Amino acid sequence: MNSLGIFITIGTFYLFSKIYEKRKAFYLNPVLLSIITIALFLHITEIKYETYMESAQILSFLLGPAVVSLAIPLYKQREIIKAYSKQIFFGIIFGGVLAILSAFYVAKMLGGTSEVLLSIAPKSITTAIAIGVSEKIGGIPPLTAVLVILTGILGNAVGIEILNISKVKDKVARGLAMGVTSHGLGTARIILDDELSGAVSGLAMALNGIFTSLILPYLIKFLK
Repeated sequence: MNSLGIFITIGTFYLFSKIYEKRKAFYLNPVLLSIITIALFLHITEIKYETYMESAQILSFLLGPAVVSLAIPLYKQREIIKAYSKQIFFGIIFGGVLAILSAFYVAKMLGGTSEVLLSIAPKSITTAIAIGVSEKIGGIPPLTAVLVILTGILGNAVGIEILNISKVKDKVARGLAMGVTSHGLGTARIILDDELSGAVSGLAMALNGIFTSLILPYLIKFLK
Protein backbone atom coordinates (compact mmCIF):
# COMPACT_ATOMS: atom_id res chain seq x y z
CA MET A 1 0.00 0.00 0.00
CA ASN A 2 3.01 2.32 0.44
CA SER A 3 3.32 2.93 -3.30
CA LEU A 4 -0.36 2.55 -4.20
CA GLY A 5 -1.04 6.26 -4.64
CA ILE A 6 2.06 6.80 -6.77
CA PHE A 7 1.30 3.84 -9.03
CA ILE A 8 -2.37 4.77 -9.51
CA THR A 9 -1.72 8.47 -10.09
CA ILE A 10 1.20 8.17 -12.51
CA GLY A 11 -0.24 5.14 -14.31
CA THR A 12 -3.67 6.69 -14.81
CA PHE A 13 -2.32 10.03 -15.97
CA TYR A 14 0.15 8.36 -18.35
CA LEU A 15 -2.63 6.25 -19.89
CA PHE A 16 -4.93 9.20 -20.51
CA SER A 17 -2.03 11.36 -21.75
CA LYS A 18 -1.33 8.79 -24.45
CA ILE A 19 -5.01 8.73 -25.41
CA TYR A 20 -5.07 12.53 -25.53
CA GLU A 21 -1.99 12.59 -27.79
CA LYS A 22 -3.83 10.52 -30.38
CA ARG A 23 -7.01 12.58 -30.30
CA LYS A 24 -6.74 16.00 -28.73
CA ALA A 25 -10.37 16.52 -27.77
CA PHE A 26 -11.25 18.56 -24.67
CA TYR A 27 -13.34 15.72 -23.22
CA LEU A 28 -10.24 13.49 -23.27
CA ASN A 29 -8.27 15.89 -21.07
CA PRO A 30 -5.91 13.67 -19.01
CA VAL A 31 -6.20 15.75 -15.82
CA LEU A 32 -9.99 15.61 -15.81
CA LEU A 33 -10.20 11.91 -16.70
CA SER A 34 -7.49 10.98 -14.18
CA ILE A 35 -9.34 12.69 -11.33
CA ILE A 36 -12.64 11.03 -12.24
CA THR A 37 -11.05 7.60 -12.70
CA ILE A 38 -9.08 7.69 -9.44
CA ALA A 39 -12.14 8.93 -7.52
CA LEU A 40 -14.25 6.07 -8.92
CA PHE A 41 -11.50 3.55 -8.17
CA LEU A 42 -11.25 4.65 -4.55
CA HIS A 43 -15.04 4.55 -4.21
CA ILE A 44 -15.39 1.08 -5.74
CA THR A 45 -12.49 -0.45 -3.82
CA GLU A 46 -13.49 1.40 -0.63
CA ILE A 47 -9.95 2.64 -0.15
CA LYS A 48 -9.95 5.66 2.12
CA TYR A 49 -8.84 8.96 0.62
CA GLU A 50 -6.42 9.44 3.53
CA THR A 51 -4.77 6.10 2.71
CA TYR A 52 -4.40 7.05 -0.94
CA MET A 53 -2.93 10.47 -0.10
CA GLU A 54 -0.52 9.02 2.45
CA SER A 55 0.85 6.62 -0.16
CA ALA A 56 1.21 9.47 -2.67
CA GLN A 57 3.00 11.89 -0.34
CA ILE A 58 6.06 12.07 -2.56
CA LEU A 59 3.92 13.47 -5.40
CA SER A 60 2.50 16.13 -3.09
CA PHE A 61 6.06 16.99 -2.03
CA LEU A 62 7.19 17.31 -5.66
CA LEU A 63 4.38 19.78 -6.33
CA GLY A 64 6.38 22.49 -4.55
CA PRO A 65 9.52 22.14 -6.69
CA ALA A 66 7.31 21.87 -9.80
CA VAL A 67 5.72 25.26 -9.05
CA VAL A 68 9.12 26.81 -8.31
CA SER A 69 10.42 25.46 -11.63
CA LEU A 70 8.02 27.82 -13.40
CA ALA A 71 10.60 30.50 -12.64
CA ILE A 72 12.93 28.93 -15.22
CA PRO A 73 10.91 29.87 -18.35
CA LEU A 74 10.11 33.19 -16.65
CA TYR A 75 13.83 33.93 -16.35
CA LYS A 76 14.55 32.80 -19.91
CA GLN A 77 11.80 35.06 -21.28
CA ARG A 78 12.51 37.99 -18.95
CA GLU A 79 13.39 40.48 -21.68
CA ILE A 80 10.14 39.99 -23.56
CA ILE A 81 8.17 40.08 -20.30
CA LYS A 82 9.85 43.37 -19.36
CA ALA A 83 8.86 44.81 -22.72
CA TYR A 84 5.21 43.87 -22.06
CA SER A 85 5.24 44.80 -18.36
CA LYS A 86 2.54 47.49 -18.68
CA GLN A 87 0.20 45.25 -20.67
CA ILE A 88 0.71 42.43 -18.18
CA PHE A 89 0.12 44.77 -15.21
CA PHE A 90 -3.17 46.14 -16.54
CA GLY A 91 -4.20 42.72 -17.83
CA ILE A 92 -3.89 41.25 -14.35
CA ILE A 93 -5.92 44.08 -12.81
CA PHE A 94 -8.66 43.88 -15.44
CA GLY A 95 -8.68 40.09 -15.57
CA GLY A 96 -8.56 39.69 -11.80
CA VAL A 97 -11.50 42.02 -11.22
CA LEU A 98 -13.48 40.48 -14.09
CA ALA A 99 -12.90 36.97 -12.71
CA ILE A 100 -14.33 38.05 -9.35
CA LEU A 101 -17.31 39.97 -10.75
CA SER A 102 -18.30 37.37 -13.34
CA ALA A 103 -18.25 34.51 -10.82
CA PHE A 104 -20.08 36.54 -8.17
CA TYR A 105 -22.90 37.83 -10.38
CA VAL A 106 -23.43 34.60 -12.32
CA ALA A 107 -23.83 32.75 -9.02
CA LYS A 108 -26.12 35.53 -7.78
CA MET A 109 -28.35 35.30 -10.86
CA LEU A 110 -28.61 31.54 -10.31
CA GLY A 111 -29.86 32.13 -6.78
CA GLY A 112 -26.70 31.46 -4.79
CA THR A 113 -26.76 32.24 -1.09
CA SER A 114 -24.52 34.90 0.43
CA GLU A 115 -22.06 32.27 1.65
CA VAL A 116 -21.89 30.67 -1.79
CA LEU A 117 -21.26 34.03 -3.45
CA LEU A 118 -18.43 34.78 -1.03
CA SER A 119 -17.01 31.30 -1.58
CA ILE A 120 -16.97 31.54 -5.37
CA ALA A 121 -15.47 35.04 -5.61
CA PRO A 122 -11.82 33.90 -5.17
CA LYS A 123 -12.13 30.83 -7.44
CA SER A 124 -9.51 32.03 -9.96
CA ILE A 125 -6.52 32.06 -7.60
CA THR A 126 -4.51 29.15 -6.24
CA THR A 127 -6.12 26.96 -3.59
CA ALA A 128 -3.84 27.90 -0.68
CA ILE A 129 -4.49 31.63 -1.13
CA ALA A 130 -8.17 31.22 -2.03
CA ILE A 131 -8.95 29.29 1.16
CA GLY A 132 -7.43 32.04 3.30
CA VAL A 133 -9.26 34.78 1.41
CA SER A 134 -12.56 32.88 1.57
CA GLU A 135 -12.26 32.47 5.31
CA LYS A 136 -11.46 36.16 5.74
CA ILE A 137 -14.48 37.43 3.78
CA GLY A 138 -16.96 34.95 5.29
CA GLY A 139 -17.08 32.24 2.66
CA ILE A 140 -16.92 28.47 3.09
CA PRO A 141 -13.24 27.44 2.65
CA PRO A 142 -13.92 23.77 1.67
CA LEU A 143 -16.41 24.94 -0.99
CA THR A 144 -13.91 27.50 -2.24
CA ALA A 145 -11.26 24.77 -2.54
CA VAL A 146 -13.59 22.65 -4.68
CA LEU A 147 -14.49 25.62 -6.90
CA VAL A 148 -10.83 26.55 -7.36
CA ILE A 149 -9.97 23.00 -8.41
CA LEU A 150 -12.93 22.86 -10.81
CA THR A 151 -11.87 26.20 -12.30
CA GLY A 152 -8.36 24.89 -12.86
CA ILE A 153 -9.60 21.66 -14.41
CA LEU A 154 -11.94 23.56 -16.74
CA GLY A 155 -9.16 25.92 -17.80
CA ASN A 156 -6.79 23.02 -18.36
CA ALA A 157 -9.41 21.15 -20.41
CA VAL A 158 -10.86 23.87 -22.65
CA GLY A 159 -8.83 27.06 -22.07
CA ILE A 160 -6.60 26.62 -25.11
CA GLU A 161 -9.57 25.69 -27.29
CA ILE A 162 -11.47 28.83 -26.21
CA LEU A 163 -8.44 31.00 -27.02
CA ASN A 164 -8.15 29.35 -30.43
CA ILE A 165 -11.85 29.78 -31.19
CA SER A 166 -11.60 33.42 -30.07
CA LYS A 167 -8.58 33.80 -32.41
CA VAL A 168 -6.30 35.06 -29.64
CA LYS A 169 -2.87 34.48 -31.19
CA ASP A 170 -0.60 36.78 -29.20
CA LYS A 171 1.52 34.59 -26.92
CA VAL A 172 1.61 37.09 -24.07
CA ALA A 173 -2.16 37.55 -24.17
CA ARG A 174 -2.73 33.78 -24.22
CA GLY A 175 -0.49 33.23 -21.23
CA LEU A 176 -2.06 36.13 -19.35
CA ALA A 177 -5.57 34.77 -19.92
CA MET A 178 -4.69 31.27 -18.75
CA GLY A 179 -2.74 32.36 -15.68
CA VAL A 180 -5.34 34.84 -14.43
CA THR A 181 -8.37 32.62 -14.98
CA SER A 182 -7.20 29.07 -14.29
CA HIS A 183 -4.01 29.43 -12.19
CA GLY A 184 -1.70 26.39 -11.86
CA LEU A 185 -3.55 23.84 -13.99
CA GLY A 186 -4.04 26.40 -16.75
CA THR A 187 -0.35 27.27 -16.62
CA ALA A 188 0.63 23.60 -16.74
CA ARG A 189 -1.46 23.22 -19.89
CA ILE A 190 -0.29 26.24 -21.85
CA ILE A 191 3.40 25.82 -21.06
CA LEU A 192 3.26 22.62 -23.12
CA ASP A 193 2.23 24.70 -26.15
CA ASP A 194 4.60 27.64 -25.81
CA GLU A 195 7.34 28.60 -23.34
CA LEU A 196 6.66 32.36 -23.49
CA SER A 197 2.93 31.87 -22.88
CA GLY A 198 3.77 29.51 -20.03
CA ALA A 199 6.17 32.02 -18.47
CA VAL A 200 3.58 34.82 -18.63
CA SER A 201 0.91 32.48 -17.28
CA GLY A 202 3.06 31.54 -14.29
CA LEU A 203 3.73 35.22 -13.55
CA ALA A 204 0.07 36.12 -13.97
CA MET A 205 -0.97 33.28 -11.65
CA ALA A 206 1.32 34.54 -8.88
CA LEU A 207 0.52 38.24 -9.26
CA ASN A 208 -3.22 37.66 -9.55
CA GLY A 209 -3.12 35.67 -6.32
CA ILE A 210 -1.52 38.62 -4.55
CA PHE A 211 -3.80 41.17 -6.24
CA THR A 212 -7.00 39.27 -5.48
CA SER A 213 -6.05 38.63 -1.85
CA LEU A 214 -5.49 42.36 -1.37
CA ILE A 215 -8.49 43.76 -3.24
CA LEU A 216 -11.24 41.18 -2.63
CA PRO A 217 -11.88 41.94 1.08
CA TYR A 218 -12.56 45.57 0.13
CA LEU A 219 -14.35 44.87 -3.16
CA ILE A 220 -16.73 42.43 -1.50
CA LYS A 221 -18.11 45.23 0.71
CA PHE A 222 -19.43 46.96 -2.43
CA LEU A 223 -20.70 43.72 -3.98
CA LYS A 224 -22.82 42.98 -0.94
